[in-house]
Amino acid sequence: MVQQLPTETKSTIIYPDSDGQPMSDNTKQFRWIVTIKENLEILFANNPEVFVAGDLLWYPIEGDNKTRIASDAMVVFGRPKGDRGSYKQWEENNISPQVVFEILSPGNRLKEMTKKLLFYQQYGVEEYYIYDPDELELTVLIRSGDRLEEVEEMNGWVSPRLGIRFELKADTLEIFRPNGQRFLTSVELDRLREEEHQRAEDAIAQLEAEKQRYQALIELLQEKGIDPEQL
Repeated sequence: MVQQLPTETKSTIIYPDSDGQPMSDNTKQFRWIVTIKENLEILFANNPEVFVAGDLLWYPIEGDNKTRIASDAMVVFGRPKGDRGSYKQWEENNISPQVVFEILSPGNRLKEMTKKLLFYQQYGVEEYYIYDPDELELTVLIRSGDRLEEVEEMNGWVSPRLGIRFELKADTLEIFRPNGQRFLTSVELDRLREEEHQRAEDAIAQLEAEKQRYQALIELLQEKGIDPEQL
């Protein structure tokens, strides 16, 4: 009689796509998260190897579903665009997000922010941006060796990775693309689109009016027995 040895079964590890936490605590924080994420999407729209996400869980270690974080916005160079339930680093050529953004709200605690800093420092983030829209404070941390170190003068700072520039004004933060265009909210982008559409329609109407005037002139010359082609 042949005795069959029991086979070991490895339990499947589940990596949840949600941590149960809200994306934002208030409308101001949400607006900033969306504005930064969407403008970064626009900035790198033509580069298929730049992945941009907002509020997406990042798992850096295979087999560990407890070590994770959801940045308000993150940018990964060297990974293709596309939908993901979460960012599992071992499935992404082991490339960690190089740039992350956090938008503070009154609910953020020092312990929580310290934990995030240590996480980003340990798992390879190169640029870490923290903006407090209530206090109008921008903190920029850049990797130096195995540490993320704060930039002393961040006003006018240009991101080495993104090429975007940060300007702190009296009442807000303004971010500019490499071409000098300011990051716009979705409402501002829609208004700009409408204005460009109206300018295009006006140009077409003006061209049509010019064509009609030209045709009227041709007909007038022909009535007088003048051949326009002989002029």
